[in-house]
This record gives sequence, C-alpha cells and structure tokens, in this order.
Amino acid sequence: MRDRSSSKARPNIVVTLAVADLWARPDLAARRNDLYVAAVERHGARAIRLDTRVAAAEREEALASMDGLLMSGGADIHPSRYGQAVAGSKEIEDDRDELESMAWTIAETRGIPVLGLCRGLQAINVFSGGTLLQHVEGHHGAGWGLGPPVTHPIRLVGGTRLASLLGPAEELEVNAYHHQGIRKTDLAPSLRASAWADSSAGPLVEGLEGQGERFVVGVQCHPERTESTPDEFERLFAAFVEAATRQAASAAR
Repeated sequence: MRDRSSSKARPNIVVTLAVADLWARPDLAARRNDLYVAAVERHGARAIRLDTRVAAAEREEALASMDGLLMSGGADIHPSRYGQAVAGSKEIEDDRDELESMAWTIAETRGIPVLGLCRGLQAINVFSGGTLLQHVEGHHGAGWGLGPPVTHPIRLVGGTRLASLLGPAEELEVNAYHHQGIRKTDLAPSLRASAWADSSAGPLVEGLEGQGERFVVGVQCHPERTESTPDEFERLFAAFVEAATRQAASAAR
C-alpha cells in the first residue's frame, strides 16, 4: 500500500482486463492488456491489473485502494444486464460482467474517476441504466495485430468534457474494433453523448460522459493503440490520471 501522506502520491488505477489465456491468440491478448496499463502508467499512475482470475482477497484490496477505474475492451456484456435476450452478442463473459459491475458500484459510491474504452464505454452505459444495439455492420475489421484497422471519423459535441480535451478540431479519425453500439435511444438518462459517428444503423454514440463534475468518460475507439489513434487522445489519458491524482490527494486528507 502506498503512503497517502503526500498530495503528489501516484494514484492507484485499477485496470479491468480480459484473461489473456482464454483468447484464441493469448500472446496478442496479453499485448493488448499491456497497452491499457501503459496508457496510464506513462502519465504517472500506478496500474493495478484486475481480471476474473485474481483471488478474492487481492480483488478486495485492489478495489479498496482504487483512485481511478479504467474499464478496458473485451467480450460483449450479457444482454440480460440491460433487459434483452441474446440477439447478436457473442463471446459473453458473465464473470467479467460481475467483476466490472462490482468495481463500478464501488467507484460510484466513492466518487472515483472512471474511464471506459470500447467495451468499457458500453459498460458505463449499461451500468448506468442504458442499453446496447447488439450488432452493427461495418465497425469491426481485422483484429488488432492481424491487419490494418477499420477507421472512421467521429464528431465531437461542443461544450463537453471530451471536446475540451480533444479539440479544437471538431472531427477526428479513429480506429473501430467493435460490433455493438449505442444509439440515442440506448443512452442512459444520466449520461450525455460527447461524440458521434455514422453507421449502417444510424448515428452511434462514440463518446459519452457523466453530467456532473466527476470524471466519467467513455470512448468507443481504442486510444491505447497509438499507431491508429490521433495524438490528441493522450490528453484524455493525462486528464484521467490527473483526476485520479486529485482523488488520491483527497483520500489522504
């Protein structure tokens, strides 16, 4: 456990991850996990890796020390969590849903900053009472490490936290590794859209955030994959770590 006596203490950011050994290419899955961790560590955070194989006592310790929560990409969330039957969802991992639901609830209770990437954006919406479109054509190409990514532009919504971090450009080209999405009607009432993209199913939410002062931000793309991400997204990781640093300082008082 770190010394919380200094306001400059490195924040503990819990990073929820897929179990690499369960994927068809464990080597690529492990590299993907490392990218999430590196994205916060290069901005000064201490990353705590958390997946479903972590023992209960270690899980409890990690969540108790958490100053920030990064929910990463991975398998689909079970549709039962938003009141639907399976109709396009795949590679569902109930145990990961449970792990992240627990972490989200603790973060909500304690006012901890949250950043969601891809599945993580969808998790924020589902855990906040929203729903998902279970399949969207055209937003998922070759898997990471297996070929060039599908890309598309997103439109930032002026006046949002995300636009203030990624602007002044109103449009950015991002990677797309997802087959599910959030339409306007799927968005939880407590959240607001901060970026949009066109799709075969109509406009999709590509960025979302909480409506209060607390840092709660999700993006549908994978900004940790820097080879296919605009440099502006480093400001998002920096702001998230800074919010977690303030949380750590507050906990130290």
